Amino acid sequence: MTKVFIDGSAGTTGLRLLSRLSGRPDIQLLTLPEELRKDAGARQDKMQAADIVFLCLPDAAAIEAVELAANTRAAIIDTSTAHRVSDDWTYGFPELTGQRERIKASRRVANPGCHASGVIALLYPLIAAGVLPADTPLSATSLTGYSGGGKKMIAEYEAEQRDMLYDGPRQYGLTQKHKHLPEIVHVCGLSTAPVFCPIVAPFYAGMEVIIGLHAEQVRKPLTVLPEIYESFYADSRLIHYRADADESGFLSAAAFTGRDDMQITVTGNEERAVLTARFDNLGKGASGAAIQNMNIIMGVDEAAGLII
Repeated sequence: MTKVFIDGSAGTTGLRLLSRLSGRPDIQLLTLPEELRKDAGARQDKMQAADIVFLCLPDAAAIEAVELAANTRAAIIDTSTAHRVSDDWTYGFPELTGQRERIKASRRVANPGCHASGVIALLYPLIAAGVLPADTPLSATSLTGYSGGGKKMIAEYEAEQRDMLYDGPRQYGLTQKHKHLPEIVHVCGLSTAPVFCPIVAPFYAGMEVIIGLHAEQVRKPLTVLPEIYESFYADSRLIHYRADADESGFLSAAAFTGRDDMQITVTGNEERAVLTARFDNLGKGASGAAIQNMNIIMGVDEAAGLII
């Protein structure tokens, strides 16, 4: 039985992990009483006993936690931003070329960001196929449920007397310095970061990442893009392309709420195409991806315990 410790189990991602793993017969969850949740010695003891440690902490705290685990045998899966572009860590996106094997052999895995997961899922196959030049100026829009903002934002949106501004979608990341941009550039090998527009909306969970392309931006007709996605994700359990995914002319950002997989679609015409990735920001965008990485390290079915 694999022993698992979640450091930061009181946060949104940690709670989802705790819920998903508590029913697994092949997992023994190591927990701490509330009064010891931030005790360094108690946390280190649990890390020492664990086979796999999830870090569900802010960046600075995650860096400190890695130091606590330095002399343990545990594999670490960090859900923070702290190590996603570090050469000493394996980027936890199994669907990328050769990445599943790297994750399986790794003891330090950096879980992808939610927005980044959608952007990378859309761009990486096209760049790898040589269809989309890596120096193409790009723009991406990402619509997310408010749970992506953590406990503070959840409380703000669910407050009885919330500001009326919370009733509509709100754009943020206005300075073009969003924390997921470095991993997007690094993983996709882009020459420059895309213009990125994240938007939080008044629904709990779900995500829709959108990238528009003109025909002159790609080296082949836009009509071949579905074939590229179908081929690239043919063996994937958790990412799949679907041509007829619209809901009577709409694509809802809530369509994959509560699930751990991701759907890719291409819409438009021969002149302009819209690439869309839909998933749950807490699923394939966070805890679902973390469990997928854990399963790969364990050597079990990578979809074990996931909802797809």
